[in-house]
This record gives sequence, C-alpha cells and structure tokens, in this order.
Amino acid sequence: MPYPAARAPRLSLPLVLLLSLPLLLAAVPADSGADWSAAPSGGGRPSFYCEGVPGAVLQDTVAVTNRGAEPLTVRLRAAGAGLRVAFAGPAALAVPARTRAEVPFTVTVPADARPGDAAGEVVVRDAAGREAAVPLLVRVGGPRLAALTVERVAVHGDRITYELVNRGTTVLVPRLAVHADGVLGAVLDRAPRTLPVRLPPGSRLALDEPWPDRPALDAVTVRLTVTAPGAAQATGRASARFVPWAATAGAAAGALSAAAAVVAVRRRGRRPAAAQAESRGAPA
Repeated sequence: MPYPAARAPRLSLPLVLLLSLPLLLAAVPADSGADWSAAPSGGGRPSFYCEGVPGAVLQDTVAVTNRGAEPLTVRLRAAGAGLRVAFAGPAALAVPARTRAEVPFTVTVPADARPGDAAGEVVVRDAAGREAAVPLLVRVGGPRLAALTVERVAVHGDRITYELVNRGTTVLVPRLAVHADGVLGAVLDRAPRTLPVRLPPGSRLALDEPWPDRPALDAVTVRLTVTAPGAAQATGRASARFVPWAATAGAAAGALSAAAAVVAVRRRGRRPAAAQAESRGAPA
C-alpha cells in the first residue's frame, strides 16, 4: 500500500524571522551612528579572525564606507589584545562622498605569545568623535600545556599560606587538598575542592587556608596537593611547631618563684647558725 508523501514542515513567520535574525546581524557592519560604517573587507564577516604561530605576521583589510554627500576623514587604531597592529597609508584617512575605502593592516603575533585566543578590536573614529569598532580575534597556535606548581607553603598562626603558579599555556582552575600530620598522627585532612580562582598562563597567585582548630602543642608537617585538568599533581610542604607560650611562660614564672623562695629560706636558716658560731668563738 503506497504511503502519502511526507510534507516539509511549515515554519510560522515569527520563527522564520527569528532564525534569520542572526544571519542578518552577521552581515551588518559596525555603524558609527552617522552616515558611515566600518566592516571587514569582502562582506559577510561580522569580525576579523586570523590564526598564526608566535612571531607570525597576519594580514587583513578594513573597509570604511562613506554613505554621505560630504567627504569623510577618519583615523584607525587597534584596541586590546596586546597585539601589534599596523595600518597601511596615512594616519588620517580621507574617504570621498559615497565611496568605500579599503585599508590593509597587519597583525604581528609576539614571539613569546602563548597558545590560545587573543581578543581586541579595530576602531575607526571620525573628526566629530563618533566611533565604529569591529571585533578582532587572533588565535595563536602552538602546543597547549597544562602545568601547575604550589610554592612558598608556610604556617602562620592559624593560617596556611601558599602560592599557585601556572607554568603552562592554558587557563587553569585548580583543586586543593590539605593534610597535616602531628607527632601522634593526622591532625588535619581536607578533601580536594575546586578553588574559586582562574589562573591565566604565567600567573602567580598568593592564597591562604584557614586553620582555626590547629593543635596547641605539637610538631606538624603540612602537605598541600593541587591538581588541575590536564596538569600533573603538584605538592608543597611546610613544617611548624606549636607551643602554648602563655602557659609555658606561666610555668616558668612559677618555677622561678619557687626557686627564689627556697633560696630565701636557706639564707634565713644560715643566719642564726652563723650568729651562734660567732658567740661561741667570742672571748670571756
């Protein structure tokens, strides 16, 4: 028995408009609010995008369209990203009426750039101060390495201080576990937990861990274990001695007082004996 042919689903008008909206927005250039705009050359691109390894020189072109009836003078610059951007031609660009001018530019990736994405924008500004900004995204290639160390671990009173160092090329979200052993066994054991920090490549961050219930009298070894996705486990250690100095000082003061009392008693006992000896040895 033949089956009826399946009909393609019909989209309502609001849904069609909603699906088309991103496509329309993608083709809209950065408008200055006046009668001119800026966009990547070639059309259809909402932003500049390029890829390269550290040290590479990348090229693209920005188009400035003057829709007005008067000549337009604009200046171009790059903002953000930490990349070196150089535009061709004079610093001030003159665009005739109803004309589109295309300006090539180069992006130099620093030789020490780490792999990942660097974001910025190309900014076009007219004489009246109106601006149009086009996003610029540069993807830096190279090996991605996750490496994390924990350093300068120390115990200060009721806090454990330490530093985390991202020695890799990716952003890290670390997890921390804390353990401490005393003379008679474990005195602190905290399960691994994710820290509320993000470590960019090459960054160093000083942190501390509270320890309000530390021992009053003990010799401890503290061990911090740090992990991050893709990175090897890192460990840092520190030793500390806890002594109740107030009680120790009180006991020492008591011992000194007792010793002073014994000495005083002995001295009092010696004085009568000396007097008796002197009287016996006196002439009649």
